[in-house]
Amino acid sequence: MNVKAKHADAVVEIFSTCPASSTTDRGVYARAVAEVAQWSERYGHKGILVYTDNSLIDPWLVSQIIVQATTALCPLVAVQPAYMHPYAVAKMVATFGYLYGRRLYLNMVAGGFRNDLLALNDTTPHDRRYDRLREYTLIITRLLTGAPVSLEGEFYTVNRLRLTPALHPELMPGIFVSASSDAGVATARALGATAVHYPKPAHEYDNAPLTVEGAGIRVGVIARPSEAEAWATARQRFPEDRTGQITHQLAMKTSDSVWHKQLSELAGESENHPYWLVPFQNYKTFCPYLVGSYTRVADELARYIIAGYHTFILDIPPEEGELHHTNIAFSRAREQMAS
Repeated sequence: MNVKAKHADAVVEIFSTCPASSTTDRGVYARAVAEVAQWSERYGHKGILVYTDNSLIDPWLVSQIIVQATTALCPLVAVQPAYMHPYAVAKMVATFGYLYGRRLYLNMVAGGFRNDLLALNDTTPHDRRYDRLREYTLIITRLLTGAPVSLEGEFYTVNRLRLTPALHPELMPGIFVSASSDAGVATARALGATAVHYPKPAHEYDNAPLTVEGAGIRVGVIARPSEAEAWATARQRFPEDRTGQITHQLAMKTSDSVWHKQLSELAGESENHPYWLVPFQNYKTFCPYLVGSYTRVADELARYIIAGYHTFILDIPPEEGELHHTNIAFSRAREQMAS
């Protein structure tokens, strides 16, 4: 069986991203979250990523807005061990299941921003944070079964700890792990989690398919009927910004995230290729973009799927119409896979 045929029937799941409280007016934020969640559900997305860091409001309370505004959309809640004991996370997941019957996904974050961790007096080195994350996540998933959990680990110790009420088995959360580094990949494998990457241009995977099963990527999409319209939209939405470039450079100096360094080392804009890093380089977002005609972007998406990426976490949609354009690109990618 050739590689394309192998992935032709792959189930592709799409997640959007929730607006950030740090860049949205407080008076309209709750409404903006509800609207983006409703758009995402309307266009068939599986879920929606909810960020967490020291500058943002609590992701669990934001997730409650999402659940109350939709009927099936699954919040993908970013979880940072520095913020909560694993029991508190398990209790939150079980409570959502009990109150709403809604499945959650957990985006297990090992690092985030290094200065955030230092402000909390967390000096754990990068790779050791993944060791901690593995232990942390195991406690959460075991607690959710309702069985008593005892573990004497390097980072956490629990003794016959039990979660009541237990989570219904059908609502067990999906687990995502940022896996740009070797430590991240190893942790994702150990947990059976979806390994999330910040991808390179799709052609770089043509002769190097992924070795991780069930992988995902963070990527933005700006697709239009023509190349010219797509690039005009992209430049209008993400103009170059000297202040943003300086902020990006400062963030690079303090970050120990492997994905941050990998993206920063890649080439910049080229209208001859849909892979676009200007939004990232100007500190407007934290993922690469695919820009171009429906057909050109669909070709890139299909190549990622053939490489083994079956989960896509998109950037924050600026308006509902953007999801319409993105949906066309994904539909054409699926047609390519099936043809």
